[in-house]
This record gives sequence, C-alpha cells and structure tokens, in this order.
Amino acid sequence: MMKPRISLFAEHEREDRRTKIGDPLVGLTKHVDFEALAAGVEVAAPRPSRAKGGRPPYSTVLMVKILVLQQLYNLADDALEYQLLDCRSFLQFLELTESSSIPDAKTIWLFRDRLAQAFVGNQIFEQVQRQLQQHGYMARCGQIIDASLVQAPVQRNKREEADIVKEGTMPLSWKPHKRAQKDVDARWTKKHGKSYFGYKLHASVDKRYKLMRKIAVTHAAVADTTVFEPLLDRGNTSGDVHADRGYPTAEREAKLKQDGWRVHIQRYPAQRQRHQSISDTQKKRNCRIATPRARVEHVFGALAQMGGKLVRCMGIVRVTFALQLKAASYNLKRLVFLKEGGLAPF
Repeated sequence: MMKPRISLFAEHEREDRRTKIGDPLVGLTKHVDFEALAAGVEVAAPRPSRAKGGRPPYSTVLMVKILVLQQLYNLADDALEYQLLDCRSFLQFLELTESSSIPDAKTIWLFRDRLAQAFVGNQIFEQVQRQLQQHGYMARCGQIIDASLVQAPVQRNKREEADIVKEGTMPLSWKPHKRAQKDVDARWTKKHGKSYFGYKLHASVDKRYKLMRKIAVTHAAVADTTVFEPLLDRGNTSGDVHADRGYPTAEREAKLKQDGWRVHIQRYPAQRQRHQSISDTQKKRNCRIATPRARVEHVFGALAQMGGKLVRCMGIVRVTFALQLKAASYNLKRLVFLKEGGLAPF
C-alpha cells in the first residue's frame, strides 16, 4: 500500500496541478470585467442607506462574483457559504484567501433578492453581451430559436384553489405564511405525454459561437410560438433563422421572408393530420435543418449541467432573475472556453 508523500510544498504542488488541468475561474478572472458588471448593478440597484449605522456592506464586485460562482456550480445558499469557507480556488477567485470575513448564506440571499426586485437581471445579461462583442464575438452565421422547460417546486392545491390561482389571484383563506410558500406564477404543461410544473426559458442562440443572445422567461403553459418574434436577434450578421416544428405558421414565414430573413423552420403535419406522412422533399428539408438546429440543444445541455433545468425560488420575478443570471453565467463560461482554445473571433 502506497504511503502518502509528505512535502513542505504540498500546497504549491497541488496548485501547479490545478493550473495544468485548467481552472475555469482563472479564465474568468483573466477575461471578464467584473468591475463593469458591478458598476451597472450599483446604478440600477443602489445599496440601502447606512444612515442608521450597521456593518459595512460587502463590495458589489465581490457579491456579483459570488452570484456567478453560485450559477456555475449550482449551489444553494448554505452550500455556497460552506464552499466559500472551504474551497481555496473559490477564495482565490474572490481574492479572500487572507480574509476571515466571508458573506454568509443570508447575506447572499438578501443581495440576490434585492437585485431581483430591482429587475437588474436583464441589465447584467446585456452587459455580458457588450463584453462578448468587445472580445470580438459578434453574433454570426445565423441564429437558432428554441425553448426549454424549467421545473419549479410542485404546488399541491385543492381544485378550487388551483382555479383561483389560474386567474392570477390567491384564495382569501390563505394566511400570510402560506402565501409566502405558494408559487402562483408557475403553470402545468405536458411534453411527450409527461406533465411538468414550472416555467420556460426561451432563447435565441447564435450558430457560430453557441452564445445566448436573447432570452425570455414565461410560465410553462405559454406556447413556444408566441415568443418567437421578440427573440429575433437583428444584430446577427446572417439572416438565417433556424427553429423546430413548434414554430411554423404560413403567416409567420411569409412575414419573415418579407422582412429579409431566410427561414429554416422544420415542418410536420398538423395535430389533426398526424396519421398523414410528409413528403420526401419535406423529410430531406427537415434533416437539412436538424443539424444546425441541434446546436441549441448543446446550449440547453450545458445549462442543465449548471442546474438550469430547475429553480429553487418562487415567483416570476425571482425566477426571471435567476434564469437571466444563469444565461449570463453560461455566456461567461463559454467566453472563457472560446478564448482559451475554442473558436477565435473573425
């Protein structure tokens, strides 16, 4: 049995090995301007007044970095607090290796909720877009539009309560503490015969770099086709638009072509005509569209690895902020990959 080798330089040796393997947090520090992200946050969501005293708040740069860590590694607030105390790479990323003052779970929750209530998520997402462009990663080669279900904690309501919730209100019999535990914005939907409760993340992804360029968040029952036009990225250098069979309508395709778009939307028989088969020409067209369209599934797969298929919060406001932050964090992670050896901008 091999005995552990004792070394006075064990910490440095481990750090050298981590560097060789490749620490994504080092790339984030190198390529991402967190000062710019924090500056936008401070303008949109100023810190509460300290006129009544109290402990000085942590810097906005530090807290924004912590939120990015949370999204990248899919950590709950308590788990994140523990990792901040234990994980050296996290401390190095946050520049807290010599500090005993570490934000706790409650501080992280309060900061995130303050940003959510101030609707700062879209501003963070757009600031990340500006940084992508500064690095040369413009939206190129067309775009792919799709949506992904995001599950929320299931609500167990009585039938009459569920009917009231669907109308956008809450039953009068619910007491304040019960109202705080109820998500009245999420909805049920079915996909491939299975029921899901939660929300949808709609996205436009550029074909070349697989970066998310535009996003929208709705409850799960919203049809994908109703959130198509708002997702069109007119900043893409190509007019090609790819989408699956959930989006085609004759009126939409005619309007898109009239506006100069090149439409690549898969076509299938209508729901009432499922017994009919499509022509060989349509099959070939669908196969031709499937290959580039599949690139959006790579993006949603990466989001799933980051916990983007499930939200821990409740309400459309908090969920929207969480998914905007998740999408922005994915783009930052993808930026590091592209800069460190992926596709160079051109």
